[in-house]
Amino acid sequence: MLDFFYLSAFVLFKFFVTKLPKSLLIFLINIFAAIGYRIDKKHNKIAKVNLDLAFENRMSEERKIEIIKQCYKNLLYLLKDFIENQTISKEKLLQKVTFHNEQIYLEALKLKKGVIFQTAHYGNWELMSLAVGAKFGPISIIGRELDSCAMNSILEKNRQRFNVTLLDKKGAMRGILKALKNGESVGLLVDQNTAEKEGVLIPFFGKLVRHTPAAAQFAKKTDCIIIPAFMTTQDHEHFDLTFYDPILPPLDDSEQSLIDSIQAQANITQRTIEKKPDEWFWFHRRWKNQYEELYK
Repeated sequence: MLDFFYLSAFVLFKFFVTKLPKSLLIFLINIFAAIGYRIDKKHNKIAKVNLDLAFENRMSEERKIEIIKQCYKNLLYLLKDFIENQTISKEKLLQKVTFHNEQIYLEALKLKKGVIFQTAHYGNWELMSLAVGAKFGPISIIGRELDSCAMNSILEKNRQRFNVTLLDKKGAMRGILKALKNGESVGLLVDQNTAEKEGVLIPFFGKLVRHTPAAAQFAKKTDCIIIPAFMTTQDHEHFDLTFYDPILPPLDDSEQSLIDSIQAQANITQRTIEKKPDEWFWFHRRWKNQYEELYK
């Protein structure tokens, strides 16, 4: 029943995206986002807790509410772009993306060591892998199966266009190592909370969080290159993908070397969010490991 509901909602929204005039579609997106903000008390609270932890009184209450409202719009625009990308050509996809500092990635590719794209649930993260695959060649990404089988099938099909390989989160290690050893690229989202035994405790916005060590560990194991990259937009029509200077992998087997590499990943993610905080996915309980009581 739930599967039918998700699929029906998707088909209806797809009809809006493909058939309605742009002005009317934007109007509906604003309406749906406003409704989501009004009725979704659970994620409103999560986002507010996150914003309070991240910015404390350095950001006004009014600005925090604006960001939460924008989060709902962002999700709908992400779905809109996802639908449009189901049938888009490689040429048209690349026309809507501007690449910045791409020489950083091109130089890394020349070394044939493999590249880990360290990114986050920021901006249009779904578009990022498609854009990289369409312009530069093979890239693998890690995905978790959705609860809806029908929607999961649609998501997988869309994610695997333009030289993109989707690796299931369960048992993804073998695929990641294979891609890196072949000198290919892997995209990793590193901005979510982890289990106690899986993450390393580091500061993020001045508050301790559990951060995944995956990118640092793979870099140490394979001698690949970690390149931070983030996708952002001003109008949800044109997108900017920016590559940043590589992050040093752990230089030795010490715990501090591992932490230094992980902290550098958290720092570039934080700086990106601070520049334009309304594009981060604030609905995830990022600080749950240390501040679980605040989310209750």
